[in-house]
Amino acid sequence: MQLTRPKAPARLAAAGLLALAAAFTAGATAAQGLFSPAVVVNDTVISGFDVEQRARFLTLLDAPGDPEEAAREQLVDETLQLAEAARIDRLPDEEDVEEGMAEFAARGDLSTEEFMELLAQQDIAGDTFERFVRAGVAWRNVVRARFGARAAPSETAIDRALAGAGASSNLRVLLSEIVLPVEPGQEQAARAQAERLSEITSVEDFSQAARELSASPSAREGGRLEWQPITRYPQQLRETLLALAPGEVTDPLPVDGAVALLQLRAVDETAYEAPDYAEIEYAAYLIPGGRSEDARAEAQRIRARVDRCDDLYGIAKGQPPERLIRESAAPDALPRDVAMELARLDAGEVSTALTRTGPEGAPALMLLMLCQRTPEAAVDTSREQVERSLLNRRLESLAEGYLQQLRANARIVEP
Repeated sequence: MQLTRPKAPARLAAAGLLALAAAFTAGATAAQGLFSPAVVVNDTVISGFDVEQRARFLTLLDAPGDPEEAAREQLVDETLQLAEAARIDRLPDEEDVEEGMAEFAARGDLSTEEFMELLAQQDIAGDTFERFVRAGVAWRNVVRARFGARAAPSETAIDRALAGAGASSNLRVLLSEIVLPVEPGQEQAARAQAERLSEITSVEDFSQAARELSASPSAREGGRLEWQPITRYPQQLRETLLALAPGEVTDPLPVDGAVALLQLRAVDETAYEAPDYAEIEYAAYLIPGGRSEDARAEAQRIRARVDRCDDLYGIAKGQPPERLIRESAAPDALPRDVAMELARLDAGEVSTALTRTGPEGAPALMLLMLCQRTPEAAVDTSREQVERSLLNRRLESLAEGYLQQLRANARIVEP
């Protein structure tokens, strides 16, 4: 049989098939990489696609931090939460999940269907949203089943919280503090140490631990702080403090780069009337060098030159705008460590106890100054609201410790 050369169209068709095959092979290889394991939690695989989809979801929600890193952390936590819910038979039914999805979408004034359409426009699969909600509902079931009875506040705790919630409260608190720095990768160890310290009931033992372990300047005084009106603290932290008896210590309080513990030494109920505050205005100037000697010396020089927040503009002149932060916020909207520092300051006073990441990504010492506090009118708070708030705060703290324990016991591998 005589072979003949294919005509040009046939040759082009053959070339097209080869190109298509090559493209299909490349696409299959990319897909294989996308769906290959990104993290393995015990025996459960989290794929690269899962991480990519969650990162897109977090970006849509304008969540802080690196989306991919946050996505990995969330998916690991949710895998552990769902596994624990399955172990104790607390997985949610479909109706609960649908209600949770509707509730979440409603926060943006959307129906579930409208929110799903928004996700589709961003190439985010609906399963990503469904898993996010399912894990949250499951974990809530687990926490309530495990800690519900234990976390219920006593009548005395509710009474004391109510006494501190009014706009004309005359309560003052005498506290001690321990601030444990948390190095990257050492979060679980720091949390475990903080959990042990939270069991202390002796004022002297707590002060000794503060001298040995605390990174706060108050460590020199055994962590002992001066009397402060309870109204200077955010509402949620007030409720936590007033639920304590003298000598008791809060559960670990996560703050930026550290874990804090507060011990109640005494409560003064006959001091004076102190207003509640609607807004706190403060300024924060970042000094490169973290807690280095040079940075602390610079902070002392600045402290001697400024009497009010406006003076910091002269200090920061000609520098990157990120070096000086000035803002007003409701007490509950402040970062917890900033709120705790501002609570002990009067207008024009300065704290250098905190650090942050500076504009160049290097550690920076924060020179924090209170500008002013704006009082607010009285707000009625019902007993049921206080009880619910105390319960939720306690459950939140217990749940965080429980999740850290699950993480510590899990086998987490990134291939």
